[in-house]
Amino acid sequence: MSRNGSILTNIDWVTILLFLALALFGWINIYGASYTYDSTGIFDFSTRAGKQFVWIVSAVAMGIIVLLIDHKTYDIMAYFLYAIMLGILIITPFFAHNVKGSYSWLSFGPVSLQPAEFAKCITALALAKYMGRYEYKVRSWRDLVMPFAIIGVPMLIIMLLQRETGSALVFAAFLLVFYRQGMTGWVLLAGVLAAIVFLLVIRFSIWPALVLLVIVFGLLIWRTWKIKRYYKWLLILGFVVSVGYAFACNFAFTKVLQPHQRTRIEVLLGMKDDPSGAGYNVTQAKIAIGSGQFLGKGWLQGTQSQLKYVPEQDTDFIFCTVGEEWGFVGTTGVLLLYLIFILRLIKIAERQRDTFSQIYCYSVACIFLIHLTINIGMVLGLLPVIGIPLPFFSYGGSSMWGFSLLLFILLRLDAARVEKLH
Repeated sequence: MSRNGSILTNIDWVTILLFLALALFGWINIYGASYTYDSTGIFDFSTRAGKQFVWIVSAVAMGIIVLLIDHKTYDIMAYFLYAIMLGILIITPFFAHNVKGSYSWLSFGPVSLQPAEFAKCITALALAKYMGRYEYKVRSWRDLVMPFAIIGVPMLIIMLLQRETGSALVFAAFLLVFYRQGMTGWVLLAGVLAAIVFLLVIRFSIWPALVLLVIVFGLLIWRTWKIKRYYKWLLILGFVVSVGYAFACNFAFTKVLQPHQRTRIEVLLGMKDDPSGAGYNVTQAKIAIGSGQFLGKGWLQGTQSQLKYVPEQDTDFIFCTVGEEWGFVGTTGVLLLYLIFILRLIKIAERQRDTFSQIYCYSVACIFLIHLTINIGMVLGLLPVIGIPLPFFSYGGSSMWGFSLLLFILLRLDAARVEKLH
């Protein structure tokens, strides 16, 4: 009893309140997005809103269980859980049904779960386990080989076997963690260069990308000509790899991505104009958000939502319901709430006293940040539509449980920090 009492005393209640505020406001908006004039009450469990309420309550129950588990368990079991997770991810496509070209959902009777949502949490634990070793330091690129493998293996399984590009891209959030732990900025610069090369290959052709690579690496080799020969050969190798990457971009775009995914990217880049097809979601989302103006039309008064003009309006495009019914004031309030939430997670990460907890907490903060950025960006037409839920807002049990698991393990580790101080 005293141990449980210490957890209740030491838990970060500010974060709990932020979590509940986001989840409950998201639940209200899910009801607004799925509302029709003959709808039953918000607690009708046959509706999306009623089911979401069950997911929220069960997520809180799961969070309580997570808080009652000894914090050392998450460190000890990290690799074991990671191995099990990889096994589940590999077998998922063989049992999953085709959902819009993706094979990432497992059905258990009336309930469907997406293992990829839980893979982010377990990958964060495994990464924290490896980088939390006493002797581990990021001194050179060799020290990043295993961490990159830890995040790269599930990412490739999800992208190539399950064909779930959106969930796979979230794993890029871990790059921010590497940078915080001492990774050189050159790696982030290489990531930016890779993104530019990809856009050039897709938007124009491979030749502008090759010209850019020749200029960039030519300047680097010229600047380092009098430095150690080792660096020059490393740059030459980097150039060869980059050229291979440029050719691989074209292959990935034409052979790996699904037709609807390619079309969405082409519409975003201005290569196609398809307002009634691939660009329909974004067009209707913009209309919905714009129609809300400053104060919004009012809860349950969104015509775009009620008349079902916006596809996926209670899942990936839930933010447009916020814009239509609550207006500029509501959307600004939601974004400020997320900002406070993510800053709180960063503060929790900063105050951790052991590396395992710190890296895990930073991973959680980065995952939430990436989800928020991509989801809002695609709703506003700034990023391709790749199907990423808005944390605690979008309808779905997998996302609610996955985000809650991420958060409550973080809270348990933070509570253990306070316990150690006492």
